Amino acid sequence: MANSAIKAKIGVFGIGLAAYWPQFEGLKERLEGYQREVERKISAMNAEVISAGLVDNAPAAQQAGELFASHNVDLIVCYVGTYATSSQVLPAVQRRKAPVLILNLQPSAAMDYPNTDTGEWLANCCACCVPEISNAFARSRIQFNVVSGLLGEIEGRDHANQYAKRAWQQIEEWVTAARILRELSYSRIGFLGHTYPGMLDMYSDFTMHHAQLGAHIEVLEMDDLQKRVKAASEQTINAKIEEIRSHFQLMGKGNDKISQDVTPEALRWSARVACGLDQLVADFDLNGLTYYYRGLDGNEFEELGAGLIVGNSLLTARGIPASGEGDLKTCFAMLIMDRLGAGGSYTEFYGMDFEEDFIMMGHDGPGHIAISDGKPMLRGLGLFHGKRGYGLSVEMQVKHGPITILGMTQTAEGNLKMLAAEGDSIEGSTMKIGNTNSRLKFKLDPAEFMNRWCDFGPTHHVALGVGQQTEKIKKLARLLQLELAVI
Repeated sequence: MANSAIKAKIGVFGIGLAAYWPQFEGLKERLEGYQREVERKISAMNAEVISAGLVDNAPAAQQAGELFASHNVDLIVCYVGTYATSSQVLPAVQRRKAPVLILNLQPSAAMDYPNTDTGEWLANCCACCVPEISNAFARSRIQFNVVSGLLGEIEGRDHANQYAKRAWQQIEEWVTAARILRELSYSRIGFLGHTYPGMLDMYSDFTMHHAQLGAHIEVLEMDDLQKRVKAASEQTINAKIEEIRSHFQLMGKGNDKISQDVTPEALRWSARVACGLDQLVADFDLNGLTYYYRGLDGNEFEELGAGLIVGNSLLTARGIPASGEGDLKTCFAMLIMDRLGAGGSYTEFYGMDFEEDFIMMGHDGPGHIAISDGKPMLRGLGLFHGKRGYGLSVEMQVKHGPITILGMTQTAEGNLKMLAAEGDSIEGSTMKIGNTNSRLKFKLDPAEFMNRWCDFGPTHHVALGVGQQTEKIKKLARLLQLELAVI
């Protein structure tokens, strides 16, 4: 899974009312100290903070807006220190038109009401203007979200501290979503070959992805790969063979009649193709790849297409997701899951088990071997079912424990749409057919889950990742302004 070098750019400004400063000595400095702590914590979340300081009048808000626009921030954080009029807040977010996160974080768990003076109350008065700001943003069509809670944990206040923990967890999820938003908007995804013929759910409009995700689709020819495969040196191929041996168990024939031994010739060909893929990714500066090519009568392109699984599994584990069958939408879902630290293995529905109430899911294409339960296996296959060619394929289960599946589909109106569900990868036997396949148990029984999932017009592929990721996915969908269904 990739440790991305890309950081979210987060614009931060605090707010207060200039009229208060001469009236209450030390109030401004106190709020500025709180804001510095907020900025420090956000910086620690793999984010670059662009601070506009404490904004206390409309001209300062306009300057903040110019600052955020000039830095092309991904998310604007409005830290509410005390009451401020909405007219001195709105200009700070209108220039960039980025999503806004309003932080309603009170420094005190509770005030000592009989002994609290006006100055102390104003230092805890962040909740006062949050509804007013929300109204102004809503009427100005500014996308915003509010996080309310306690500014920081306080010793001996166990009950109150849950409000600090929850708030900062939510803030971190928003920052993560903003980082992935930035990655998507700067990503370059290769489309190699064509979509599997007849899979209507796979067909995708490249312009839709450019427009709604900000990504770039680089259309590639099989000739682009062939040239680089042929140019691979013997030294590079030998090194790739050792890499493959270190990552995979090489298996003999399984109980499937189409399974074969992993021969030296098949291993070397997969390694050569993997070297070509590495060079293709480097030359075109790709962050992901989707591919398929049918080939004909054993020609060179058929042989290339049949040799891609091992190399693309290695790419996927490096954070360059590779989806088969020309499924561009799932490639983006895999990229999202990988950047969440969840993996994101190319997966489809295999079957329903009505005795133990789980769904078997997997694919004959590349797997995210970094989230394999145990060392993944390579098997030789005498044919790829439903496809031309033969060669090596990956067999693995996803790690046992909590999982999330993320699908990317599109609506009749031409909008991208996300679907997600959480469940568990459970122990038990799987098919030894040279495919990834895992036993996944969801909150609904298999029949009801399939009914509900299909209600939303999904594609038949998903990105399968580890951990519970739906709360982060919800925030990303909000930032992307995409519909999300959680089953």
